[in-house]
Amino acid sequence: MINYFKYHEFDSPLQEGSGQLMQPSFLYMLNQARHYAGIPFEITSGFRIEADIERLEKAGYKVSKNSSHLKGYAADIACESGLERLKIVQSLLEAGFTRIGIAKTFIHCDNDPDKPDSIWTY
Repeated sequence: MINYFKYHEFDSPLQEGSGQLMQPSFLYMLNQARHYAGIPFEITSGFRIEADIERLEKAGYKVSKNSSHLKGYAADIACESGLERLKIVQSLLEAGFTRIGIAKTFIHCDNDPDKPDSIWTY
């Protein structure tokens, strides 16, 4: 059960309703992490379609053609402070995430079964 999120929060900006394509296992874990964190999670990027890659690359972002976002196994969560970043990362680990990317303004998390465990920075 997902009680902290609505599917539309995970929509690609280029395809309304695409948040429904998120993997249930991912949403369950993210919901648990949100519960553990005790703070809201603002999703800045959820499900992506191929056209999102082109749009992001044109905007100057480096985007993987093998992104877990394309399969519904990933999301980026906004963060504005060190304390907020700490709470988010701790809660993701507690929920069982083993793939976490840490940036200045967001935290990436995924549970893509085809990728190795890792924590990285942007």
